[in-house]
Amino acid sequence: MNDIANDMKIRLAVLLILIAPGLAVGTAAAAAEPLPQVRLFTTGGTIQSRGADRQTLMEYNAGKVTPQELIDDLPELKGVADLSYTEIANVGSPSMKTPLLLKLASEVNAWLARPEAAGAVVTHGTATLEETAYFLNLVVHSDKPVVMVGAMRPFTAVSRDGPFNLYNAVRVAATPASKGKGVLIMLNDEINAARDTTKSNTYRVETFVARDLGPMGFADSDRVVYYRKPLYRHTARSEFDVSALSDLPRVDISYTYQDADGVEVDAFTAAGAKGIVLTGGAGDALKRAQDQGVVIVMSDRKGAGRVMTSARVAARGIVTADNLPPHKARILLRLALTRTTDPAEIQRMFNEY
Repeated sequence: MNDIANDMKIRLAVLLILIAPGLAVGTAAAAAEPLPQVRLFTTGGTIQSRGADRQTLMEYNAGKVTPQELIDDLPELKGVADLSYTEIANVGSPSMKTPLLLKLASEVNAWLARPEAAGAVVTHGTATLEETAYFLNLVVHSDKPVVMVGAMRPFTAVSRDGPFNLYNAVRVAATPASKGKGVLIMLNDEINAARDTTKSNTYRVETFVARDLGPMGFADSDRVVYYRKPLYRHTARSEFDVSALSDLPRVDISYTYQDADGVEVDAFTAAGAKGIVLTGGAGDALKRAQDQGVVIVMSDRKGAGRVMTSARVAARGIVTADNLPPHKARILLRLALTRTTDPAEIQRMFNEY
């Protein structure tokens, strides 16, 4: 019996010697598995700002931290993605005008069209982040993830939120489960849809909320998890193409309040507005604008809930914005006007997007 046992041990040892190189090669191959390629597109904002000291949480200068500094500050990203960057701008978000929006869309589309690209992350100031996010949601023609990220506190603050927001944004962009969900907003560990989400607080880190629908998912420490996906049209299914455009039609917003008399609607029309988003009635000024070919969209100033279509409103040629707040209704109307001025056709777009 001892001879048999010894013979079996010898055979096993020989077998291990023969297969060990193959195991080593397989292990090395697994270790060398390439990371997803994610491109960081930077535009500035609080996430790239410096304060006078670590206690400064306001009155800081936007756009002072470079893309390379953002990346160097997070060596942990080397284990998440193969990260490169393109600097689009270095400005506060109120300065994200149409030329920068079009440039950003062009660069993001070009990157995502490359077969090796896994996703994109865009840094942005929070004041108008949701507008850029919704714009990209309508003009990016890829189902690969695009993640918008910002911060409520400057890069230099003792309690800064930007680095972890950026780390999570790259994680979300590199996660296969993020594919096909449209443009996402990533702050405070929450993953929100670009269309549904708005900034709700001027100062607190939990500022971005989707009031009607809630978050799509979370970037938790163990994994990125989703609980729903959008059903409306976006990104790869969008009909809007801005690749050959150098500008977009002018659209303005009229904010309704007690004693408002419509003088702003007349002013917008005189300034060349092709569309106006209303948050309430505008009296005779509305009809004067329509007589000059201005398309009118009815939204609401409350920040949640739908503006519904009725036979009376449709008969007046007024488009309703569903649950889009005025500043997002403006984005969709600008793009709609690149294709048509027919209120019925534009209403179809507001129903679908």
